[in-house]
Amino acid sequence: MKELDLLKKDWKKNSDSFEQISENEIYKMIHKKSSSIVKWILIISILEILFWTVSNFFFSTDEMLIKIKHAEMIFYLELLTYFNYVVVLIFVYFFYKNYKTISTTESTKLLMGSILKTRKTVQYYVWYNLGMAVLSSIISFFIAFVYNPEMEFLRDKLATNGKAMMMTIGILFLVTLAFLGIFWCFYRLLYGTLLRRLYANYKELKKIDF
Repeated sequence: MKELDLLKKDWKKNSDSFEQISENEIYKMIHKKSSSIVKWILIISILEILFWTVSNFFFSTDEMLIKIKHAEMIFYLELLTYFNYVVVLIFVYFFYKNYKTISTTESTKLLMGSILKTRKTVQYYVWYNLGMAVLSSIISFFIAFVYNPEMEFLRDKLATNGKAMMMTIGILFLVTLAFLGIFWCFYRLLYGTLLRRLYANYKELKKIDF
C-alpha cells in the first residue's frame, strides 16, 4: 500500500483543481489491487480442488473397505465426495463471478459492495470446508472403529469399561480439534491474508466515496 499512501499525501498537498484527478488515480489503484486479490482467491481455490483430487488417488479408502468386506460403504462415501465437489465448484463459480464484477465495475459504490460480497463468500467457503473436515474426521474414525476387524479387541474392551470409553471419546475429540486447528491455520494463512488486504482497500474506498 506504499504507492497508495504516496498518492494520498500528494493529493492533500495539491490544490483543489487537481483533487478530482488524484481521487481517480487512487480509485484506479484500489480497483487494480482488488481485482488482483480476487483473482488470487479464484486461483488458490482451483489449486485446492486439484490438490485434493490428486490426494484422493493416493489416499483412497476404497481398498480398505473392500478388504474388510464392507464395500457397500464406498457408495455413501462417493456420494459425499460428489456432493462436496458440487458445493466447492459452486463456490468457485461465485469467486469467478465476483472477480469479473470487480474487474469490470467503474462505480465506487459497486466496487465497495463487490468487495464486501467477496469477503462474505470466502468466509462461507472457509466455514464450509472446516465443517467438511470435521465431518470427514468423524466418518473416518467411525469406519475404523466399527468396521475394522483389527479394532474388535478394543471395541469389546470399551463396551465393558465406561471410563475407557470416555477417555477414548476425549482423545478422539482432541484429535479432531487439532485437525480442525491445522485446517483453520491453513485457511487463515491463505485466504485470511488476502481478505485483510481486500478489506483495507474497502476502507480506502470509503474515504474517497463522498
